[in-house]
Amino acid sequence: MRIRIITFLLFISLIPGIATANGNRITKIVLDAGHGGKDAGAKGQFSLEKELTLAIVKRLGKMINDSMRGVQVIYTRTTDEYPTLPERHRIANEAKGDLFISVHINSSAMKKHRELVGYRTVKKGKKKVKQPIYKVTYNNVTTASGTESYVLALHRNYQKQNSIGEYGETVAEEPGLMDENDPMTAIIVAQYAQAFQERSIKIGTLIQNQFGYQGRLDHGVKQLPLEVLAGSAMPGVLVECGFINNPDEEVYMNSERGQYEIALAIYRGIKAYKYEVEGQ
Repeated sequence: MRIRIITFLLFISLIPGIATANGNRITKIVLDAGHGGKDAGAKGQFSLEKELTLAIVKRLGKMINDSMRGVQVIYTRTTDEYPTLPERHRIANEAKGDLFISVHINSSAMKKHRELVGYRTVKKGKKKVKQPIYKVTYNNVTTASGTESYVLALHRNYQKQNSIGEYGETVAEEPGLMDENDPMTAIIVAQYAQAFQERSIKIGTLIQNQFGYQGRLDHGVKQLPLEVLAGSAMPGVLVECGFINNPDEEVYMNSERGQYEIALAIYRGIKAYKYEVEGQ
């Protein structure tokens, strides 16, 4: 028992550097193209989110395969299909991924516009009064632009901890460290979840920095209780690459240059993250 406690204390002191399935090494990166199949995602004037996410993810995967020796890319989808969110989690967890990158395209809320088009006369008791007639239209075209990344909100961390516990033997560096019958395991799982959160913020920040270097508007790293990030037992980030309902950004994201630059920013963020993690 004493040996177990000593091992546990050493583990707690070192856990910031043991936040991947392969210790400090980043060897498997899971790329998730958002939406797909029946789920088109956000809609622009001539394109769909599911099309853009897949195109960007394929470019990103090729960059990693071509330039990051010893790193394996795992895709949650490579065609126009819709893996459910639990299926995406399963793919990532069973592959023992070290990093989960989910690519999405943003869209702002629909705007309501009311225009006065005339009047009509109606009776109110013995009087006749004029009532205005309005035409109501909805428009989702926006001038909003730029990129942002999301990490899992802390109040959803219980699901991340459940995933870490379920895949404990692939997450922990030391075999047998996570024993569901051992009360210390809950503390270990919580420490892993905290380390994953810190790593997620780090990768999100590095990716956003790269967008900023390209001259894109950087909206920073934010937290949301996103299901797609909650079920993976690894650090993860969701990247919003631009606004599909901004006509200029839609054209940019559909262009060869735009998709290349977006994939390059994410790639460079991943590369910087890998360097920082493995350099610890």
